[in-house]
Amino acid sequence: MAIRLNLQNAGLREHELEYARPLAEAANRALHERSGAGSEMLGWLDLPEAYDREEFARIQAAAKRIQEQSEVLVAIGIGGSYLGARAGLEFVKGPFGNQLRNKGAEVYFAGNNLSSAYVQNLFDIIGDRDFSVNVISKSGTTTEPAVAFRLFKARLEEKYGKDGARERIYATTDAHKGALRGLAEEEGYETFVVPDNIGGRFSCLSAVGLLPMAAGGMDIARVMQGCADARTAYSNPKLSENDAMRYASVRYGMLAKGKCTEILASYEPSLTMFGEWYKQLMAESEGKDGKGLFPVSANFTTDLHSIGQFIQDGARSLFETVLWVERSGHDLTVPEDPANVDGLNFAAGMTMQQMNEKAMKGTLLAHVDGGTPNVVITLDRLDDYTFGELVYFFWKSLAVSGYLLGVNPFDQPGVEAYKKNMFALLGKPGFESAKAALEARLQGI
Repeated sequence: MAIRLNLQNAGLREHELEYARPLAEAANRALHERSGAGSEMLGWLDLPEAYDREEFARIQAAAKRIQEQSEVLVAIGIGGSYLGARAGLEFVKGPFGNQLRNKGAEVYFAGNNLSSAYVQNLFDIIGDRDFSVNVISKSGTTTEPAVAFRLFKARLEEKYGKDGARERIYATTDAHKGALRGLAEEEGYETFVVPDNIGGRFSCLSAVGLLPMAAGGMDIARVMQGCADARTAYSNPKLSENDAMRYASVRYGMLAKGKCTEILASYEPSLTMFGEWYKQLMAESEGKDGKGLFPVSANFTTDLHSIGQFIQDGARSLFETVLWVERSGHDLTVPEDPANVDGLNFAAGMTMQQMNEKAMKGTLLAHVDGGTPNVVITLDRLDDYTFGELVYFFWKSLAVSGYLLGVNPFDQPGVEAYKKNMFALLGKPGFESAKAALEARLQGI
């Protein structure tokens, strides 16, 4: 496997993990027997082996076509409809992947906010260049992506005409129903399927994430191979031989010890968006019934100069899960400076990777000494295979953790609350009765 788990500084004794063993193994068994809460949404569990090969080939063909006909792909979606794909592209290609253009199209993401400035800036980035759109929505009526799709569809039709636009629009949506499915069939867009048995935050290795990743130059066959190997490794029913279950047990133990916040910390900017994906996965899955760890992410060493003080000396309510990349793929060496004005000659001849590693180890020891337990997940490298493996590791860990916590990790009832208020204030049909009461409550705000 390309990833390794180290619990040496996790703040749990071996017998505490042993206490969790029967619970974790029972949770894992419930997943595989499909006897737990939300079992109808376990399509991700066997996805690496059971995915639709015919659709996969169409995704690869569509990605190649996008690369040939467009410099830019705009992927329109929100939540799980964009986070995984963006995380994967930055994981493999780095935060400057669009600018470097070493392979694939530039991929930008829209429909994840309601900012007109954001959309206009994206229009300006595209300029007169050729572009395509992948609109991703199971229903086609989610507000943010629906607004963005109207705007980009109009821009495509203005530039290429209706016939030309339909050749550049790819819809990832429900297989049989919904507004976007109806529009796609009416207009003749090529379509891909959002699986019925996979929730949004588990969907990045379905067509939802695979098309943008492939168009951007990722090797999605290698992604799926990493995911498949992870499925095999993390299906082991024994806690002692299954790192996904061990990590879930540590998270459960941390919560029992009063640690209510988990920080996913990385030392590579390429992992920043992976942290965003992780936050949705954990928060939407576990934040129910007054329970759950609050997930946040940080990028070190950058954030050691901002929230580092709190982590070191603040409320002892958190623990860290550190993503460490063993091989960055680059060996930049600190040069000698005869004047040594910055006092850095002690590091001359060292690579930045070596310095980063010393920073990681020094930070880990300081935080542990300050009362912040650390879990370390080491990645051999940042590539397509490792991305697939790491995604499945977190899927599986989260599912076991949710069952340990006693929640259904596959629904998200709380997400609908803000939508109802927003629809009422916007005057959407069917929500009129609530509008006046909400506007009265907002007086003075």
